[in-house]
Amino acid sequence: MAKKISRTKAKGKAPAKRKGRAGVTPRSRGAAQKLMKPRKPSGKAGTAQALPPRSNVRVNDTWNLDSLFASDAEWEAAFEAWAAQIPQYIQFKGHLGDSPQVLAEALQFDAEIDRGSERLGVYAFLKTAEDQANSDYQRMKGRFQHMSTLASEASSYMRPEIMAIPTEIMDRMLNAPELADWRLALERTLRFRPHTLSDKEEQLLAMQGQMSEASNQIFRQLNDADLKWPAIKNEKGQRVELGHSSFSAFLHSPSRAIRKSAFHTYYTQYTAHQHSLAAALNGSVQRDVYYAKARNYKSAREAALFADNVPLSVYDNLIESVHANLPALYRYYDLRKRAMKLKDIHQYDTYVPILSNLEKKHTWDQAVKVVIDALQPLGDEYCRTLHAGLTVQRWSDRYPNAGKQSGAFSYGTFDGAPYLMMNFQPTVLDHVFTLAHEAGHSMHSWYSARNQPFQYYGYTIFVAEVASTFNEMLLAEHLMRKAKTKQERAYLINRQLDGIRGTILRQTMFAEFERITHTLVEGGEPLTVDALRKEYRKLLDLYFGPDFAIDPELELECLRIPHFYRAFYVYKYATGLSAAIALSQRVLNGTNGELDAYLNFLKGGCSKWPLDLLRDAGVDMESPEPVNTALAYFDRLVTELDELL
Repeated sequence: MAKKISRTKAKGKAPAKRKGRAGVTPRSRGAAQKLMKPRKPSGKAGTAQALPPRSNVRVNDTWNLDSLFASDAEWEAAFEAWAAQIPQYIQFKGHLGDSPQVLAEALQFDAEIDRGSERLGVYAFLKTAEDQANSDYQRMKGRFQHMSTLASEASSYMRPEIMAIPTEIMDRMLNAPELADWRLALERTLRFRPHTLSDKEEQLLAMQGQMSEASNQIFRQLNDADLKWPAIKNEKGQRVELGHSSFSAFLHSPSRAIRKSAFHTYYTQYTAHQHSLAAALNGSVQRDVYYAKARNYKSAREAALFADNVPLSVYDNLIESVHANLPALYRYYDLRKRAMKLKDIHQYDTYVPILSNLEKKHTWDQAVKVVIDALQPLGDEYCRTLHAGLTVQRWSDRYPNAGKQSGAFSYGTFDGAPYLMMNFQPTVLDHVFTLAHEAGHSMHSWYSARNQPFQYYGYTIFVAEVASTFNEMLLAEHLMRKAKTKQERAYLINRQLDGIRGTILRQTMFAEFERITHTLVEGGEPLTVDALRKEYRKLLDLYFGPDFAIDPELELECLRIPHFYRAFYVYKYATGLSAAIALSQRVLNGTNGELDAYLNFLKGGCSKWPLDLLRDAGVDMESPEPVNTALAYFDRLVTELDELL
């Protein structure tokens, strides 16, 4: 995934790529697909391979952070200079409405502080990610976060002061040449006027911040700390403690008895705590509804979609289009049942691969070559730049080492290289796809930073997943085209189908559940255990189809999804992959400007609203066509896999 360091403020710069107050708000790659296939451990079964300390990692296998700072000493000097500028915010306080020139100077100063913050914060975070046990870099990151908080406090007057400028005066100021570069940023801030309260009311809402997180904290404590499971046997007869991570691994077991045992054992804890978990989820939804009402939105869903200027019709069209295409999903489940020789198919049968894993090794250089070959349709500049970044320029930290952060991410900045963190394993094909995915984020950042001013280069999450999954689509098509055997092609098709199923179809079911629960609360209905189970069961029956065996425990799945505590977010994964599939087909099959349109999308940053950026690229997310195109592709793959098997 793409990450972003910044400070939480209403500016023209996109709020997504996850802005976090006082520094980093991390989100791991594949967060929307946590219930899908986990990464495989390296080494042979039953053996443990010690990871090297960071000091023993070859320099060429690490990222080169010189584009940010050449040394820690250089960072220290820049940090002191940046921190010394923060008190200068006071010079603009009370004067933002004096003239267009003063407001422009204040916005420029704020952007320069934010730009310095980004460089400093990204360097500190990346150094921490290299070895999380390194106390020197933990201290560096902590000092940055502390000073970033002070910067946020020093600049906190800017948004309300801009909002307080009378409309007729602001309208004249917006037409002034001094504010030409800031007009879009200001207009985006001013959109929130109808939803901004008086100073006293805003203060009261702010004071509720910690209290409003109680439901989320209760869920995390229950789900991550208090729920305990016994050890159960794997297919080798070894007793393994059941937990969130091992549950996913058990669902990939070739033994159906083990998958079934793990499923039913796992859900015993959710059955035992269902009332507490339901109360926590009810509290979270009640919070969403309360804040939406307090800020004069018609619904919690409208409030969540407002920042991206996304109409409710986009959300509703997604759900309606998926409903219309569910027969293709039913066909896939029937195919899976027949291929696995099952009398009936349960949810715990949907994660194990239909075919045995494809044994294919890629060194780092081979993986880079495969990715670059697959991305040739994107043109010479894209491929040449990315190849240099992944090799001689060392954008990527490649392999695991002791203390290194797990997973993978891309971290683009305006002034530095768009760095990628990997934990690459040569025997895991998924890691080649991960490389293509993160490279998509990095090149999105590279193009945006070179074609937009700082205040408009940061793209939103709504479009971020398009650039990354677009690359995965090109890689999949490339590998399927190059497959040497029917089994190899079938394996790759099965992988594509499970990816679309997990990202478009499953996330849409989650999005529909969020729409239902918030509508119930807005209508005065509390979310009791019985109400939640009833509504979720309806969705399970709809999305899995009439010939699927639904275990009663699966009704409790809605109580264990962390995303439900950040409502109306997961639909972006479904729209993102839908747009990526539609755009990749346009580029692969196009002859008249489709590539230029896509590259202009990558260059757009947040210079336009997300829907406008995608519309210019060739997909209209306000119509059902992109989702229908993606699911028609899914349907074709189901047909081909059936023929191959």
